[in-house]
Amino acid sequence: MSHPDKTNLATPDIENVNIVDFDPMPSPEEIHARVPLSANASRTVMQGREALRNILDRKDHRLFVVVGPCSIHDPVAGLDYARRLKALGDELGDTLLPIMRVYFEKPRTTTGWKGYINDPDMDDSFRIGKGMENARAFLRDVAELGLPAATEALDPISPQYLGDLIAWTAIGARTTESQTHREMSSGLSTPVGFKNGTNGDVGIAVNAILSASRPHSFLGINGEGKTSVVRTSGNPYGHLVLRGGDGRPNYDTVSVRIAASSLPVKTSV
Repeated sequence: MSHPDKTNLATPDIENVNIVDFDPMPSPEEIHARVPLSANASRTVMQGREALRNILDRKDHRLFVVVGPCSIHDPVAGLDYARRLKALGDELGDTLLPIMRVYFEKPRTTTGWKGYINDPDMDDSFRIGKGMENARAFLRDVAELGLPAATEALDPISPQYLGDLIAWTAIGARTTESQTHREMSSGLSTPVGFKNGTNGDVGIAVNAILSASRPHSFLGINGEGKTSVVRTSGNPYGHLVLRGGDGRPNYDTVSVRIAASSLPVKTSV
């Protein structure tokens, strides 16, 4: 008597062993439809990106400064900050280009609140669909003020929901070495700043800049929320962010010169 091949028998012990549930998430197109991009907000984003590219290309003499709260948890307070920063930017616009730091995702060493998208009500209800929609609405409101926004790209799916409202993107010290984030950066529409490693190693960020400047193919989602092979052309506007390391700053003249000498020379614009 023959016995069925046990390897072909589906059992609950094979996959998703530690998964409790799969909750449906609205697609990027659905969230975009709920919080559409206005012509004024679009103009703010496009002009902000263009100004940043010109600064990186040394066509614009100004410094760009990314300033703002560690993370957004109160959109009312966040918009109050944005209005104040916009007024300061108007006053100092001849020398500085302010970009508001709008971070929705917080990497944790162990556990803790993971940000406005993950838990917008701050009560462990994890209403991520609501968080994504609220995050998009906040970015739209900031852009409506005429103030460009920056964020840290932590989740590789979030840019499909929010990327059209971002002017500058950071890759954190703990993810600069991540192949996933280098691939994602190669397809982002913004200039991308890579932070040096937590130990101060600049080489990690330099390698990330080089990697992100090249084309990549990787798994992601499209506007409909379908799993897709994402193919990118490469991002020519990767640059280094010095964030210190091993408890020491690295913005002194010597550190800056050493870091600059390690960067690849841009041969085309």
